Amino acid sequence: MLVAAAVCPCPPLLVPEVAAGAAGEVAGLREACLAAVRELAGVDLVVVVGTGERAGVWTEGGAGSFHRYGVAKAVRLPLGGVDGPELSPALTVGAWLLEEAGVRVPTHAVAVRPDTAPERLLGLGQGLAELADRVGLLVMGDGSARHTVKAPGYLDGRAEDYDREVARALAAADPKALAALEPELSAELMAEGRAPWQVLAGAAEGAALSGELRHDDAPYGVGYLVASWR
Repeated sequence: MLVAAAVCPCPPLLVPEVAAGAAGEVAGLREACLAAVRELAGVDLVVVVGTGERAGVWTEGGAGSFHRYGVAKAVRLPLGGVDGPELSPALTVGAWLLEEAGVRVPTHAVAVRPDTAPERLLGLGQGLAELADRVGLLVMGDGSARHTVKAPGYLDGRAEDYDREVARALAAADPKALAALEPELSAELMAEGRAPWQVLAGAAEGAALSGELRHDDAPYGVGYLVASWR
């Protein structure tokens, strides 16, 4: 059953070597993510959930790198394990967070397409929660990328309200509110976290967890939300 979850955004800027001169600008976000991830240390199994161009499951090892950003740095799942199929960018950042936080427990990873229907995501989450007696999820996903005129998707006046509702749901550990996020609106607002958050909603059904919102900001016009459920 699900006993803990860490919800983090997945910008590669979380990795100091990638951020370079901007590393200090996201230091608070990075520390909030690491604090949330460290709370997964006592579980039997961590499942990292994030988006990918193709759906995929990693149970026997996976590898990711930051070479595309000009940084010679690689990560593996399970930590220190054998190479396996390439992780999606979101899962790669998740693997780095686990490594940086020192969380060394059995780890699987799941990539979901951003356009996956809510009912499939909820069902996937329910299945993940049954993989071990004490399951922890590391849920990787950004909020809307349309908060300002300089944001990747330009300004959309609906972005603030959308991310405010997500922040409220994460703070309250409210799976029903996450399950109710609309795929069409989420896509219009470029909120790729919608799909991973709905996996969390399925896994958390009936778990009666409490929530803590650790970070809520949009420094580059993209909503970065960090939360702990336990």
